[in-house]
Amino acid sequence: MILSLDFFYYVLGAMLLLIAGMALRDRHNPKRYSSALFWALYAVIYLAGEQLPPVAAGLLMVLMALIAGFGGVTLGRYGERSAEQRRDSAQRLGHKLLIPALLIPLTTVIGSTLFKDVQWDGRFLMDPKHITLISLGCGSLFAVATACWLTRSTPLQAMRESRRLVDHLGWAVVLPHMLAVLGLLFTEAGMGKAVAHVVTSYINMDARLVAVAVYCLGMALFTIIMGNGFAAFPVIAGGVGIPVLVGVYHANPAVMAAIGMFSAYCGTLMTPMAANFNIVPAALLELPDKNAVVKMQVPTALPLLLANIALLYFLMNL
Repeated sequence: MILSLDFFYYVLGAMLLLIAGMALRDRHNPKRYSSALFWALYAVIYLAGEQLPPVAAGLLMVLMALIAGFGGVTLGRYGERSAEQRRDSAQRLGHKLLIPALLIPLTTVIGSTLFKDVQWDGRFLMDPKHITLISLGCGSLFAVATACWLTRSTPLQAMRESRRLVDHLGWAVVLPHMLAVLGLLFTEAGMGKAVAHVVTSYINMDARLVAVAVYCLGMALFTIIMGNGFAAFPVIAGGVGIPVLVGVYHANPAVMAAIGMFSAYCGTLMTPMAANFNIVPAALLELPDKNAVVKMQVPTALPLLLANIALLYFLMNL
């Protein structure tokens, strides 16, 4: 293929490396050395992850956790424009400010549907296995370029804004990555088998509705505990989804996986452990209640979870 997902890993790694360099040069940051080291280590994982031995990658992530745990990731100064400049720019651009944001989903849909089978010189234009993520990456790059053109800013200013946003999110940016790894670790440790043993020992799984409910509720509850659906999915899918729904009730694995992941996202809406989704936005918006986002999402998450149970019950054998 001509364009693979690795390209975007390198782009993200290069961005993180630039963010680390900016943090290192920021004398207004009281912990610029530790902040720069944190982002540089994260960049290494994207730039050289496949070449690193698993032990080395694990040590890098442990070191990052220690830096964040001891408060080594702090805010600096970002070269932001004044409030008057931002207000004047917003008034001048008006609704055009929405164009970069809308380009991302538009490009993702077009790329993943119209370009999935396109070939050039006998090679796929984009890797079919990661067509959606590649399209999302292309959309993000198009959005940045369009934003620079609309606002008459430079790519350097775009990097400053990227650093500002990343610094405000802080260590929570790394949570999805680490929790996904944690889910794989639980799978390798046999957590799925342990869950299957506990569930089948104490819950009667002879009724299909009960099995479906246990699977969907388990996805949501484990996500609430872990803070990320990527950590919950391999455990619950390996403990209930594959052996019970697929093995006993002959469920379609694709339907089981899709609705199961959607159920896990319901748990994401209801937990402060998903800090990058639910706690960081409250901090950025300076809300008085740090759990305000979670409280507003629960009335949506619970009915959606019940809807997922119903959908999986009726659609699992399609």
